[in-house]
Amino acid sequence: MVDISVFGRYTYLATELFWGTVAALLLRRANALRRAAVTILALYPIAYVWDRYTLAVGVFDIKLRTGIEIAGIPLEEHLFMAVVPGLVIGIHETIFGTGEA
Repeated sequence: MVDISVFGRYTYLATELFWGTVAALLLRRANALRRAAVTILALYPIAYVWDRYTLAVGVFDIKLRTGIEIAGIPLEEHLFMAVVPGLVIGIHETIFGTGEA
């Protein structure tokens, strides 16, 4: 595997931007950007509470990140909470979607 830690404190951000771009392209190709955005917004509060809790209890430690925090969690985690469902929906819509908006 390629060692991407060469991005230093921007490593996590770089991975989120890469996979976020993949998700956006899949959603666009499947004509599902708007529907995915609604689903992601509905999931976001749940993901935020879950993420805030897991960080508070020390479930994981993020070393290669920018250090920018918004509302108590790393910037990259906010992106993660949009990228993961976006990627899942993008793959699902690419496989099963009808292309109708």
